Amino acid sequence: MAKRYYEKDGNLNHLKGRTVAIIGYGSQGHAHALNLRDSGVNVIVSELPDTPNWAKAKAAGLRVMAAAEAAAEGDVLMILVADHHQAGLYKEAIAPRMGPGKTLMFAHGFNIHFGQIVPPKEVDVSMIAPKAPGHRVRELFTEGVGVPALVAVHQDASGKALETALAYALALGCLKAGVIETTFKEETESDLFGEQAVLCGGCSELIRAGFETLVEAGYAPEIAYFECLHELKLIVDLIQEGGLGYMRFSVSDTAEYGDYTRGPRIVNQQTREEMRKILSEVQSGQFAREWIEENKSGRKNFLAMREAARHQPIEEVGRELRELMTFLKKKKEAGVPQE
Repeated sequence: MAKRYYEKDGNLNHLKGRTVAIIGYGSQGHAHALNLRDSGVNVIVSELPDTPNWAKAKAAGLRVMAAAEAAAEGDVLMILVADHHQAGLYKEAIAPRMGPGKTLMFAHGFNIHFGQIVPPKEVDVSMIAPKAPGHRVRELFTEGVGVPALVAVHQDASGKALETALAYALALGCLKAGVIETTFKEETESDLFGEQAVLCGGCSELIRAGFETLVEAGYAPEIAYFECLHELKLIVDLIQEGGLGYMRFSVSDTAEYGDYTRGPRIVNQQTREEMRKILSEVQSGQFAREWIEENKSGRKNFLAMREAARHQPIEEVGRELRELMTFLKKKKEAGVPQE
């Protein structure tokens, strides 16, 4: 069993007298900055000048500055910009200002694990990775609940890297829900695999394939949308609340029987073999190299796939139907980053 930590294991004194610099005020960054500030931690924020996120941070009453200035002033630096921006930003603005006594933190291990960022030996390097989008990290903190997180230490120059990370987790609110110990390797590889095979890639393709199968067979696109996409949230909520068993308890016996007898025909041996290949590509660094090269070459393939996905029939139908669902919070158009 992985080691777990709770509120009794965190001590804010490990952040006392230290300045935490949140590098990036996006989805995760705004939650980290505000939660730590509300927990009594001295927080500064790095953002690009004259951007919406700079203005939001200022409006929240936070001190905002360029990355180089934040790196110089901060004792603990939490890097929360997108993975593909981290290495360049680190090299240009942060690395020249790292030195003994500093702590470098991440919420995802990609750039450390795959060697895109190589910190000096005299600094602590750790991770606090909340298992929720930033808005939920903030929302549940304000409700006094918190979200679970992972903690990892890559480099312990001070001998106090774990204590600092747990103090950060306490201020963020995660120790209320529990923090599980891991490694940068385990977090990075399991995270990438989960996104690709299940949470994003696998789930998206399963939804789209089900929708297209029904539409090709002559069923109305609106009916296919409800059956293969809209109702998925109801099922996932049940699974999150009580596991697969609670979901099966909650649905009809007909649905449960179909689950047992037809599910393994969809996720069959061939699917499982493909999952193993995907995991191997993650472990070997093949996916990381591919993604790094895609960004270096201008993201042409990525942006083309994003644009094509926006115009898939299931997306077109969904946009029309969601306009009728007044109970849904309206989201920005797909492809526009959410805060």
